Amino acid sequence: MRRPLLVALGGWICIVALQVAARTEDIPALPGGPLPGLTPAEFAEFRLGLDDFTEVETAEEGLGPAFNGTSCAVCHDVPAIGGGGVILEVRAGYRNGAGSARALNAAGDTLIHMLSIPSHSCQPLIPDDVNVIARRAPIPVFGAGLVEAILDETILALEDPEDRNRDGVSGRAALIVDVATGERRVGRFGWKAQQATLLAFGADAYRNEMGITNDLFPNESAFGISAAQMRSCDPIPDPEDRRDPATRRRGIDNFESFMKLLAPVARARVDATTLAGERTFAAIGCASCHVPALATGPGRNPLFDRRPVPLFSDLLLHDIGTGDGIEQAAAAASEIRTPALWGLRFRRPLLHDGSAATMIEAILRHREEAETARRGFDRLSQADREELLAFLRSL
Repeated sequence: MRRPLLVALGGWICIVALQVAARTEDIPALPGGPLPGLTPAEFAEFRLGLDDFTEVETAEEGLGPAFNGTSCAVCHDVPAIGGGGVILEVRAGYRNGAGSARALNAAGDTLIHMLSIPSHSCQPLIPDDVNVIARRAPIPVFGAGLVEAILDETILALEDPEDRNRDGVSGRAALIVDVATGERRVGRFGWKAQQATLLAFGADAYRNEMGITNDLFPNESAFGISAAQMRSCDPIPDPEDRRDPATRRRGIDNFESFMKLLAPVARARVDATTLAGERTFAAIGCASCHVPALATGPGRNPLFDRRPVPLFSDLLLHDIGTGDGIEQAAAAASEIRTPALWGLRFRRPLLHDGSAATMIEAILRHREEAETARRGFDRLSQADREELLAFLRSL
């Protein structure tokens, strides 16, 4: 039996379970805590990662010159470190009359940073002639290590790009080249499934959201800032993420460890009402995209060896009428990766851009591939609808 232990981690107090058994399902995961069953070495990695995840960066450490936040935790802090947040990223681009999209320039830039180092003149600006402005909310990374351990083949098996079963759902996997390994992989992290591994996902955010270049993304990202301006306002040599002399680890290594070992959010309750709502969820077609559970592949680490992953997502790209108009990696402008629903009760606002205030509003915004499910929701009796919402509130 485990007893809870209060441990101070980099100024944060986390509830950690003492290691006795090694099965994830032994105890419910508390938001922000590590996977149950960590070895002492893994717990030390988790703690080191949490310290870096919450560290406030400075210009002397490479922050900026353009950025969106001063730490990972600035955006990922609800209901605990590693969760979602209310700070929205801004992207911009162009869409022509035929509906095709293009980026701001030939380099494919779409990100517009909201902040810059005050003493420099390197603040990106949105061009006057753009006709697409998109916002994206931070995605919680609870359980991200389990998601990473799902085999590409498992996700590919869920593809149905031609809607062969004629249910109106035609999801497809985001095939990308993983910048961390150079291998062709199935993307699964980010609203556009633009990254396949946690190392790449964290490195991308370190450069894009904080302006700290690293071995995977060694060049600064600041739209509209010339090379001459960049030399003036960013004097720190790239890459700025250097190995710690004591640990030999980079910041991106620590981010990877924290996200990999961060536990998912357990269901709040499972009772007759929520089980009835889950059956309704499946019956009207929601589970076609929000697949209740996938499984990790075989692995040497028991934390990730053939484990159930009850994330309620197929990790595929779909067009459900809420696309943000931005092409990215393998995703079309109209496509969004199915968001995982575990931990949904802690998230507000909803949808990729935070434009839905309630679960009902988010459901009613579903169109295109999700049209059948939305119509099914419309036809539900009041009692069935309340059971479905109770199920969603239990996630």
